[in-house]
Amino acid sequence: MRQGITVQVSEDDRVRLGAIVADRNSPQKHVWRARIVLMTADGIGTNTIMRQTGKSKVTVWRWRERFMAQGVDGLLRDKTRPSRIPRLPATVHERTVALTQTDPPGEMTHWTAQMMAKQVGISVSSRPVRMPPMQSVVDVNTQIFGSGH
Repeated sequence: MRQGITVQVSEDDRVRLGAIVADRNSPQKHVWRARIVLMTADGIGTNTIMRQTGKSKVTVWRWRERFMAQGVDGLLRDKTRPSRIPRLPATVHERTVALTQTDPPGEMTHWTAQMMAKQVGISVSSRPVRMPPMQSVVDVNTQIFGSGH
């Protein structure tokens, strides 16, 4: 069990943290992070901080450590996390683009999302993160009708 965690807060940092807590326009996640640090600096124990902020022990520890490592600015920034949805491989993008330039199967006049997904082998909800630029209608008309049209 952790004992004797102390956080040294300079007067300038205390003023900044107090301003975050007092400003009603501050995002609430910034407010409770600042409160955790201020209460720790005032010698309040982890269990009391957990009760007063409604946050878990791990959360209290995490924001104390972040403040000690990065200061007030560390409390105002969230760490970037990778997307939980993996990117589709480039081959899937290429196959999808190639299919859009062909006629759909059967007597259909255009591709639907369901047909395209089934043909490529992906879910309908899958979205390519980065699609190559499509040829504009002006370019297609120029190719079909010539430059004079």
